[in-house]
Amino acid sequence: MNKKYDVIIIGGGVTGCFIARELSRYDLNIALVEKEPDVCTGTSKANTALIHAGFNADSNKLKGRLNVRGNKLYHERVQHELDVPIEWLGAMVVAEDEADIPKLEAILENGQKNDVPDLEIVKGDRLYELEPHLSEDAVAALYAPTAGIVNPFELTVALANNAARNGVDVFLEAEVEDIEDIGDHKLVKTVKGEMEAGLVINAAGLYADKIANMVGIDKFKITPRRGEYYLYDKKMELNLQKTIFPVPTEVSKGIVVTPTDERNVLIGPNAEEIDNVENKSTTRKGLDKVMEGANKTVPGLSKKGIIREFVGLRPAIKETGDFLIEASDEVSGFINVAGIQSPGLASSPAIAEMVVGIVKEELGDLNEKSDFDPNYQGPPKFRHMTHAEQAKLVEENPDYGQIICRCETVTKGEILDIIREPVGARTVNAVKRRARPGAGRCQGGFCEPKVVSILAEELGIEENEVCLESAKSKLLKEKTKAPLLKEVAK
Repeated sequence: MNKKYDVIIIGGGVTGCFIARELSRYDLNIALVEKEPDVCTGTSKANTALIHAGFNADSNKLKGRLNVRGNKLYHERVQHELDVPIEWLGAMVVAEDEADIPKLEAILENGQKNDVPDLEIVKGDRLYELEPHLSEDAVAALYAPTAGIVNPFELTVALANNAARNGVDVFLEAEVEDIEDIGDHKLVKTVKGEMEAGLVINAAGLYADKIANMVGIDKFKITPRRGEYYLYDKKMELNLQKTIFPVPTEVSKGIVVTPTDERNVLIGPNAEEIDNVENKSTTRKGLDKVMEGANKTVPGLSKKGIIREFVGLRPAIKETGDFLIEASDEVSGFINVAGIQSPGLASSPAIAEMVVGIVKEELGDLNEKSDFDPNYQGPPKFRHMTHAEQAKLVEENPDYGQIICRCETVTKGEILDIIREPVGARTVNAVKRRARPGAGRCQGGFCEPKVVSILAEELGIEENEVCLESAKSKLLKEKTKAPLLKEVAK
């Protein structure tokens, strides 16, 4: 490695990738460093995938202001520049007791103060026109039409690829081990080698405090907050129309019931502080709480049709309950972007905008590139095409005629496309995040061996070198038949 950069960004989640993409507009040498074999493997991959409207945001906090600005940027820019699934379904905060209506009115007033457009409190038949699946106990709801859903995997991958195509060097499996001062630069030591830069941006999510400690900053501590989820098979055809929240408490927005971009239904999360940043295990108590909470607003949900349960860890700073985005006043050339919990996904374009402003303060005026391209067009999605479009694509490239995943109708051509991108898939889960083989009812039971074979062939490695996610998760140990035949031949 041993390269010199103007800016090194540590962390390949949605925040780090948004920052990389925004900085790639300028005449800078930039590196993005991620410890895992893919981007979007931490908090960014395990969340509720919502673009919050900002009605509940505390405008006295940074995350409140950035939520509202981020939502606006998704509407005005992101959805037009990046080929990722974004839908403005709207959200409802549902009250099931007349005593909770004043709380809805307070949220409405707060949202209007935050300049969230088109908010209204709805009652009676209007409730069920918006969402037929609501509990019959619903008495009123705050409706926010500017709230949306997004595919966080495809968003982060699009950002990384767009940044790479605009000149950012992306290093995967490059965990940072130490950071040293060398004059007016920082020497970043990774497991893949060393690199230096005048400016380091710490967007390491759950590990942001660990990275900050490397340069002697100990002003904040990340507390992992566990959120547990259930995901339903889209073949259940629950046909949910809106994102549904209960009336929030001081601790949590409550158990959310929401459709995903592929029309699965997702319920969760609960909120539990834990002390182990690596603990991604679900609990029976937590999942029971999720199911109980979801049924309060959308009754009739059960464990039938659930195809996945999972945990997302949110990197909270308990002391402030807010984002920390600033150039360090203790260490020159170091910017912290930490504590990016909910509404981090919704806020991320605004976070990147803010960080660009800080970078300009640190480095001076930046020259915009004349050839910067803000647009990203992803590979074709066979399942979303008409029969005529599918036939034409297969005629042009027969790989699109070979179905690898029957649950999600994913073709070999699509898998090859996402492997061959600048920030391409290198693991089974990386393929799943981008193209969805293994995301359906059988959860990879039929297609996973085929995905392993395609990865091995395309990457030029043996099948027993293919990993599920990290280097510690090899799926196969060794070949069995070939050694046996050799013994027989003797």
